[in-house]
Amino acid sequence: MKLEVNNLSFSYGLRSARPHENGHRILKDVSFSAGDGEIIVFLGPNGVGKSTLFKCILGFLKPLEGEVLINGKNALSYKRQELSKILAYIPQSYSPVFNHTVLDSVLMGVTSQLGVFEMPGKEHVEKALSIMNELGIGKLADRGSMKISGGERQLMLLARAMVQDASLFVMDEMAANLDFGNSFRVMQRVLQLQEKGYTMLISTHNPDHAFRYASRVVAMKDGSIIADGKPDQVLNEEVMKQLYSIDVAVNTVNVGQSSYKVCTPVF
Repeated sequence: MKLEVNNLSFSYGLRSARPHENGHRILKDVSFSAGDGEIIVFLGPNGVGKSTLFKCILGFLKPLEGEVLINGKNALSYKRQELSKILAYIPQSYSPVFNHTVLDSVLMGVTSQLGVFEMPGKEHVEKALSIMNELGIGKLADRGSMKISGGERQLMLLARAMVQDASLFVMDEMAANLDFGNSFRVMQRVLQLQEKGYTMLISTHNPDHAFRYASRVVAMKDGSIIADGKPDQVLNEEVMKQLYSIDVAVNTVNVGQSSYKVCTPVF
């Protein structure tokens, strides 16, 4: 799987090609690429365009300028069913309208593989249960999706994306509303998926997620990319201050046999 974002700009204002005739630009000349097995963490304050960028990648929004290429083909030229076989979207929060069972909610991920009147078959159910067991939520199969915790619901959405057979996961603040323990458990599952070759784009407000889990970090401010590279190389005190307008210290902590960097505000 190859994702390329080339010179992408977006505005919620006018759609003219002439910059001076447009409303406020949310994205400004954004370019990056992603390949198999990468966890790319998009880091930045509120309102810098992370969610808008993801909506452009998912085909929900049409760029003002530039393009999104998926396996060399413009994302806007894919039919929705075709695109769902490549991309899976996991939002930061999910409040089900109906109390479907967790298993039925996961099985919704196979709809792109079925005909209009076709129902999931035995093989789909077995695959869904296998993935749920792998993620540690198999025991919740018959539980109503309204009766589980936020962390369990995020794992349910992760299972639905895996059943979808997509190779690229777009995760918009997926751990933002989780407590410390559930956030850790969800991110550990993300690392396991990376080992299997999945590509993941993850937006977050938490610099420590970028340090600990990202193979690459893309730092964004005012709709533009100000740094792109390995976390240890690009997330320094200067960049963090530029992002959040506060002084920070970046330190190394030792946990068992591993070392991690953490970001702490300086008072």
